[in-house]
Amino acid sequence: MIYRSKAPLRLGLAGGGTDVSPYSDIYGGAVLNATIDQYAYCTIEETKPGSIIINAADLGIKKNYPSQLALPVDGSLDLHKGVYNRIVKDFRITKPLSFKITTYCDAPPGSGLGSSSTMVVAILKAFAEWLNLPLGDYDMAHLACQIERIDLGLRGGKQDQYAATFGGFNFIEFYKDDRVVVNPLRIKQWIADELEVSMVLYYTGASRSSDKIIMEQQANTTRGKKLPLEATHRIKQNSYVMKDFLLKGDIVRFAKELGKEWENKKKMASAITNKNIEMIYEAAVKSGAYGGKVSGAGGGGFMFFTIDPVRRLDLINRLNKFHGRVLNFHFSDMGCQGWKIS
Repeated sequence: MIYRSKAPLRLGLAGGGTDVSPYSDIYGGAVLNATIDQYAYCTIEETKPGSIIINAADLGIKKNYPSQLALPVDGSLDLHKGVYNRIVKDFRITKPLSFKITTYCDAPPGSGLGSSSTMVVAILKAFAEWLNLPLGDYDMAHLACQIERIDLGLRGGKQDQYAATFGGFNFIEFYKDDRVVVNPLRIKQWIADELEVSMVLYYTGASRSSDKIIMEQQANTTRGKKLPLEATHRIKQNSYVMKDFLLKGDIVRFAKELGKEWENKKKMASAITNKNIEMIYEAAVKSGAYGGKVSGAGGGGFMFFTIDPVRRLDLINRLNKFHGRVLNFHFSDMGCQGWKIS
């Protein structure tokens, strides 16, 4: 049997950064996001006993290991190993498994679309299909967070795992003790269509590591540093405002709030923006964009902008003069999916 899965990447529309501990533990976080038709994929094939093969096809990395109950976490393919190790531990597997796992993602690492966390969810889903694991949506997202943040010690927030698992437009609230509430939004189709045709998603051409940015955000919260902390409070409040505008279909006011979100986001950590990002942003505004922001932690990856649809092509042509590329996308309603092939 062959077991496959796919999980959607997301656009962080508002509230990004408030889902990162310790801010979410102390003050509570709130984010607005939406999944798109870009995915992380995973295939698991049963093999003859004695070997584990991990193939990250998009990264060009393939490793062979003897079957064992705990794979070495050594900086290579740790997301895959972390999922396997945690499944063995939590579900009391006593005999080493033998399999080949192949993964790839539509977006590169460091894209700002949540690709790493989405990949963890996709791998978990494929294992759940294979081993018939009793994992509901909340269970899967929570386990994905624990694997990344606790088992592997990777810095970051919690929204990506929940977005990838649930799919669609969601307003997600984060509280202390890892309590998370996912509020699926009933966005009318014409509103989703209007937002989609009003947006341009642009890859800057530079991936980035979010680790240093997240570390600075965490330190600013812990120390109670006034300017970044106040900016994070405003970002959280803005997520509620933008959610209301989106539900009402007021895309222009939603778009203008996006610009305010970006101005506050830049105050959260020093490496969130840079000269290249500012040049791209300024060019977009001059082309008529109401506002925009970097998706994810910042520093590179994808940016997205909102504009009057009749001027959308002008913005695309202007962005094409830089060294990145515009990515066509559509919003996706479906969360992580898994299936079996005989």
